[in-house]
Amino acid sequence: MTVGEARPTTGTDTPPDVLDGPFSTRQLLRIDEALRLADQGTGLVFSIYVGGLDEPVREHAERLHRQLAEPDKSVLIAISPNQRQLEIVTGKYARKRIPDTYAKLAALSMVAAFGGGDLAGGVIQGLDQLASHAGKG
Repeated sequence: MTVGEARPTTGTDTPPDVLDGPFSTRQLLRIDEALRLADQGTGLVFSIYVGGLDEPVREHAERLHRQLAEPDKSVLIAISPNQRQLEIVTGKYARKRIPDTYAKLAALSMVAAFGGGDLAGGVIQGLDQLASHAGKG
């Protein structure tokens, strides 16, 4: 499940053009597979948001997290490449399985990948680390 910004509609029910974002089709498929594996392997719900984050950034990420279908068992990775911001928000149940310490470790490895220019690889690596820490659900 991915959280995105609301896009204006033109009166038709056409889906947004996801290729307007920072990922290629191949990268999107890899991220989708990583999300699916993380969800299935843990029983938690992982989501990715890539886009602008209003100040204060943490509060905006928390608002996005609350909009998810099951916020208590959800993990949101909110990334704003242009602002160089990353937030990982865990719900009440998810936080018991992924304490802040482990979320920070995953964030550090993601930031290292982002610094090397690999946004998709950093997202996938972060998902894998968070899911590994959460374990089977």
